[in-house]
Amino acid sequence: MLRTIRIALALVMIIGITLLFLDFTGTLHLWLGWMAKVQLLPAVMALNLVVIGALVLLTLVFGRIYCSVICPLGVMQDVIAWLHRKTSKKHKYQLTKAHSWLRYSVLALFIVSLVAGVAGIVVLLAPYSSYGRMVSTMLQPLYLLINNGLASIAEHFDSYSFYSVDTWLRSLPALLISIASFAVIFYMAWTRGRLYCNSICPVGTVLGFLSRFSLLKIRFRQDKCIDCGLCAKNCKSQCIDFKNHKIDYSRCVSCGTCLSKCKKAALIYGLPASNKSPKAPEPTTAIDQGKRAFLLGSALAAGTALMAQEKKKVDGGLAVIEDKAIPTRSTPLVPPGAKSLRHFGQHCTACQLCVTECPNQVLRPSTTLERLMQPEMSYERGFCRPECTRCSQVCPAGAIKPVERADKAAIQIGHAVWIKDNCVVLTDHVNCGNCARHCPAGAISMEPMESLWDGVSDNIPVVPVVNTERCIGCGACENVCPSRPFSAIYVEGHEQHREI
Repeated sequence: MLRTIRIALALVMIIGITLLFLDFTGTLHLWLGWMAKVQLLPAVMALNLVVIGALVLLTLVFGRIYCSVICPLGVMQDVIAWLHRKTSKKHKYQLTKAHSWLRYSVLALFIVSLVAGVAGIVVLLAPYSSYGRMVSTMLQPLYLLINNGLASIAEHFDSYSFYSVDTWLRSLPALLISIASFAVIFYMAWTRGRLYCNSICPVGTVLGFLSRFSLLKIRFRQDKCIDCGLCAKNCKSQCIDFKNHKIDYSRCVSCGTCLSKCKKAALIYGLPASNKSPKAPEPTTAIDQGKRAFLLGSALAAGTALMAQEKKKVDGGLAVIEDKAIPTRSTPLVPPGAKSLRHFGQHCTACQLCVTECPNQVLRPSTTLERLMQPEMSYERGFCRPECTRCSQVCPAGAIKPVERADKAAIQIGHAVWIKDNCVVLTDHVNCGNCARHCPAGAISMEPMESLWDGVSDNIPVVPVVNTERCIGCGACENVCPSRPFSAIYVEGHEQHREI
């Protein structure tokens, strides 16, 4: 019964979290957002003492049930191990020594990196964030392509139950890192079950230490054990010493597989005195786990699928319009609610949930080493609309604090900078004013500049002038600027956000 309940809860969690990262409508967060907030590392980063206390208490009572039920990366490893058992009937596990030196060395490195703000190491080791990146970079493009196909079919029947969305590669380095991470975890889970959880994962190490003192544990009934070894051969954590009737509880994730495999009821899950009880537990009925293979199969398919085919953009004369290039910003742009670059860098786990939820295609993973895969803003495909607060509502780690719509228009995350050499008013000698017309803050005005007049033509150039005190850094001007490949006006970020 324990194993059946665990599998049911694990399926609910991994399917829910996967859908949360796949969703592009912003509706599922209202129902499933709590699944991201109950993950341990985001709760620690957000200083959510209620969640932290609940998870610690859960571990002290039930053992490392978090790793086999709540953590999506842990459940994914169970899926991979299950697939291996189905395809290789001869595969059996065996007791291995705990790699304690490796576990605690990685944990120490993780903590030092967390305190020092070295985001690259933190985001690579965080289990929830790793799973989120895999889904958002490998699986979501396939999900969007399927959605667009359904939208195209529905359109022929005058139905608009689906609508098409752009699919594009947000970051090639993030995709490659996700594929590499998936390959490493897949190999470990395929060959050694929970090796990644019990040797590398810092969250697993912390919970493993606490689980030594858990109240409920899997225990041997020595009077019933016949030393057949079935429990050890089926233990994904490779932590059962059946010869000496001992279990390494720092590695046991309370999955219940050993309970279901034992034919003599020599293992029980309960209090210390319950191993003397003469009453044997009722046999557990095996259930179909075929649905658990869905995530892995979809992820593999997405890894080989084409990321996105960009449609050609043409002007009225059918000339191809050159794509915009990302400008070089002295200070990166982070979303309203992040407060500052320092606050954002210290709290963001780079799970990519805000990236997948951004409807304006503004957020994308950073490729710089100091902020590796943490989201940053750029305005080649859209701009940060003043009425949109979705990223601040979905962040589970407190890196982006919740922002109300009425307050967002007053948060200054950066300011616009005009680049004279790129402006079409001067390069093509035409009237423009796109930036001023589309500025939602009214921070840009078009003013004649006699100093730029060539003295030959009759008209004095009218160019943008930015009021940096009113500009909020939304990027509307940068996005609508017709200059290619670099806009004639771009937004420079602020290290410390302020209200205007």
